Amino acid sequence: MEITDIRIRKINAEGKMKAVVSVTFDNAFVVHDIKVIESQDKMFIAMPSRKTPDGEFKDIAHPINAEMREMLQNAILEKFETTVIQENELTQDEGIL
Repeated sequence: MEITDIRIRKINAEGKMKAVVSVTFDNAFVVHDIKVIESQDKMFIAMPSRKTPDGEFKDIAHPINAEMREMLQNAILEKFETTVIQENELTQDEGIL
């Protein structure tokens, strides 16, 4: 299975959630609403989930092994960092003009 597209929607509000992501696999299947979360010491992803009637949150879609979770998280966080760097460069360039 190959990740063929990652789309980042940055969240500009204050808080721990920094972005919402959609990931396409093999140009055939997409998972929406993966969250990029900032903790005290690192960034991580949270899979899309729903609140159950008893108040728990259950993942709707998720990797079934550690290797896939690591591959997915690394790809998403790399794309997120690239997006942030590009936006910062654009902001700096606009300030120069």
